[in-house]
Amino acid sequence: MLRGCITAIVTPMFHNGEIDYDSLTKFVNWQIDSGVSGLVVVGSTGESAALSEEEKFAIIKHVIEVNSGRVKVIVGSGTAATSPTLDFIRKVNQVSGVDYLMCLVPYYVKPTQDGLYQHFVAVAKESAYPVILYNVPSRTAIDLHDDTILRLANVNNIIGIKDATGDIKRCTYLLANKPEHFLLFSGDDASGLAFMLAGGNGVISVVSNICPQLFSQMCDYALSSNQKEALLINQRLIKLYDLLFIEANPIPVKWGLFVENRLKSATLRLPLTELSNHYHNDLQNALNLIKRD
Repeated sequence: MLRGCITAIVTPMFHNGEIDYDSLTKFVNWQIDSGVSGLVVVGSTGESAALSEEEKFAIIKHVIEVNSGRVKVIVGSGTAATSPTLDFIRKVNQVSGVDYLMCLVPYYVKPTQDGLYQHFVAVAKESAYPVILYNVPSRTAIDLHDDTILRLANVNNIIGIKDATGDIKRCTYLLANKPEHFLLFSGDDASGLAFMLAGGNGVISVVSNICPQLFSQMCDYALSSNQKEALLINQRLIKLYDLLFIEANPIPVKWGLFVENRLKSATLRLPLTELSNHYHNDLQNALNLIKRD
């Protein structure tokens, strides 16, 4: 069963914006060696909106080859409309080595709850891989309501949700009412520990890009009911939770990985730009503090 720390990985780039596959290889190996249980490829942290379709599939295939079956590979998907989303999924279906498809709530267009339900039913029917719903209303401008989630939880081939609302009440409500097979993952690092202690299955994380071993350990402790050790690690990471979202993700995390020598540059594609200078010292100090503890 999918559980624990799943890293929504960044897409390494050279200064000119081209994809740095050598750094991607090293980064994937480091993540896996650090104990993560899965990798989300070409999600929002991976700058999917700025990648061409050709680039997305090159990245997906590269990560699958490097991974070589060691951890679960989850492909990010989802557009503003159903038809192009299904077109992308048909192409994902042809790629071997994928374990799950994670599909974002359609953004910008603000569909009704019935429209969302019909959209994800179509996604589930089209996908050759088990589907994880992705609800992030702060980015999509629409919320997948709990009752709609529970309707979808009973649809064949939909196996879980990444909930990035940070609302623990929703976790407890879904836990009390969902079918047994349906998995709950937090998409909000700051409340991820509370989410797991409430009964969630893990965290699809941005922070674990920088601290994969530490974040994985925290998840393992939380899921094995070792609350004391999990809380101690969470306390060490608290400053990082805020600082990695001080500007739009993945701006801060790419800068942090660059200064930690995990990436050759902190480059993002426009309209995203590198982390503003006045945040550099704060993030650097937070990273140094974690290494000293």
